[in-house]
Amino acid sequence: MRAATFNRNYEKLFQRADRMRTDWIQPMCMVSLGIMGVFFIYSAQLYSGQAQWIRQIVWLILGTAVYTCVSAIDYKILLARAHLIYFGSLLLLLLLWTPLGIERFNALRWIGIEGTPLRLQPSELAKIGVLIMVSGLLARSEIGTVRESIAVLGKVGMVILCPIILIFLQPDLGSSLVFPPMVFSLLYVSKLSERFFAAVFVVFLVMVGVLSADIYRYHRYLEQNGLSAYENRREYEVHSWIPLKDYQRNRILAFVAPEIVDPKGIGVSWNLRQSLISVGSGGLLGKGWGEGTQAKLGYLPQSVAHNDFIFSVLAEEKGFLGSMVVIGLYGVLLGNGIRIAGMARDRFGMLLAVGATAILVVHIFINVGMTINLMPITGLPLPFLSYGGSFILSCCILQGLVQSVFRYRRDFS
Repeated sequence: MRAATFNRNYEKLFQRADRMRTDWIQPMCMVSLGIMGVFFIYSAQLYSGQAQWIRQIVWLILGTAVYTCVSAIDYKILLARAHLIYFGSLLLLLLLWTPLGIERFNALRWIGIEGTPLRLQPSELAKIGVLIMVSGLLARSEIGTVRESIAVLGKVGMVILCPIILIFLQPDLGSSLVFPPMVFSLLYVSKLSERFFAAVFVVFLVMVGVLSADIYRYHRYLEQNGLSAYENRREYEVHSWIPLKDYQRNRILAFVAPEIVDPKGIGVSWNLRQSLISVGSGGLLGKGWGEGTQAKLGYLPQSVAHNDFIFSVLAEEKGFLGSMVVIGLYGVLLGNGIRIAGMARDRFGMLLAVGATAILVVHIFINVGMTINLMPITGLPLPFLSYGGSFILSCCILQGLVQSVFRYRRDFS
């Protein structure tokens, strides 16, 4: 009797949860990470006189509003407007080469009005445009063997090639690296033939070999001219047939052979070495909030401590346990995204949720990896923790899409 009553109550609870129009796990993780981000941005700039943490709060408030609006819209509406969203994102990228383009640190990555705080990074919105466009293409198409899917693969290739080229020309290698993993995840869940992924893996190995040969030639070039990577101003890139900037080669060299390219640790590998000191000195519990010496004393440069290397600041001040809390929150957020993808009412919703989750995976893996020397430094920020207005908005839009998939996973009466 008691067992039957328990089963009935359990079924009612399950049905009530199934009828819920909001998945509360996702916003709770987002809010937790966002609040942590504000605190550690403040800590990273505590002795610098800067106050980006105030701007971060403003961006988080705007992001919350955008998230609320996007999550309230039935994602199916986007399927009919995928082309408009995609070409709109390309137009924003093209605006970089107009008077609206703003150049900083020899990179043309922002549009806005010079002298005002209103700036937008089009590459962040391009990720969303490509996600919606590719998801729409795959949702409308039948995927089978590689031969049967050649036409679809050609369209997908053209869709991602245009923004990758425009972003690479800025130059922004890090952002351009986000697109392939995201698209491959969409193709994988679309059940494309495994032969395709085997062929892509072979091509990837060939590209790694070509890149390795170029990096070796670059190293020889520095040696023959008696230069270090830090001192190189002779533009080896002019003589190379691989479209990389010399500073990008320096970052790769600093990852694979820091003792050769920068033996004193005062040049291209400086940020990485200071990051490793930050993470390693945090120990189990950390030094305490606001007590991190690497950022406080300027060893971890103020220009990167609050954005690309925010995880280093967190690890130093809150230690291994604090880092695991953050990684745990990301794990819950990502796992929840996959769960919602499995609950989607159609292929388009499933692909949107998978793609949005894949974008966050790439950012988290590369950012955390580069702070502990598992990945080369690429400048990809950490979702909801790193400072950045455009990035906060794009993360909120992506999670808003996932929430929309949950809310409209079935037709509610």
